[in-house]
Amino acid sequence: MMTMMKEFDKVTVLDPIREARRYVANAHDVLKENGRLNVETGRYEDSKYVKAAGHYLWTGVLIALEATFHVEEEKKKRKGEDNRVSVDDYTAAVAKRDYKMLGWVVDGYRIMHLCMGYDGIQNKRICTEGFQLANNIIGSCERILA
Repeated sequence: MMTMMKEFDKVTVLDPIREARRYVANAHDVLKENGRLNVETGRYEDSKYVKAAGHYLWTGVLIALEATFHVEEEKKKRKGEDNRVSVDDYTAAVAKRDYKMLGWVVDGYRIMHLCMGYDGIQNKRICTEGFQLANNIIGSCERILA
């Protein structure tokens, strides 16, 4: 078990974009396998799986943003403040480099993290938008890192 964990950690460190995309794939699988979409209403029947998918999506985005903008390192330079990185730290780092991506990150935070992850909004269109934003952000991070 320990060997597998070390191997997994190497993948995360060596290729954060691949890891971020793995989170997006996991979010997709959660909704596809368990979400039970009501086609007539365009809503998922159980918010539990929407919440899980939202958390997976947002985590994937954060992995890509951290790899690209090194937000955590910037946060550590500040003294006397909470050590936890906030969404404001991510948006500030992104705003310095890519204003178009900033809009995606702000919208992504609201849709993936708040609406899906916490509120469990069951509307398929909102969930689809969360997936599109996650893919846009991760793709942009990949282009910057390339």
